[in-house]
Amino acid sequence: MTGMFGSIAAIGAGLSVLGAGIGIGRIGGSAVEGIARNPEAAGKIQTAMIIMAALIEGVALFGVVVGLLGAKA
Repeated sequence: MTGMFGSIAAIGAGLSVLGAGIGIGRIGGSAVEGIARNPEAAGKIQTAMIIMAALIEGVALFGVVVGLLGAKA
């Protein structure tokens, strides 16, 4: 039964990473589109993009840790 929980935890960790990858990809694409539409705002857009990407990475890391710790229970 422990193997099953480990598999479920691995799937949860993988989904967390997948969601983060999709989110960061969308942020990057939207930032490039915004900079192309308004080059004068490139600095503000880039700063906001980097902050949001870092927050998403933090949430993804938290999801991976919770998923992997869930396998131990």
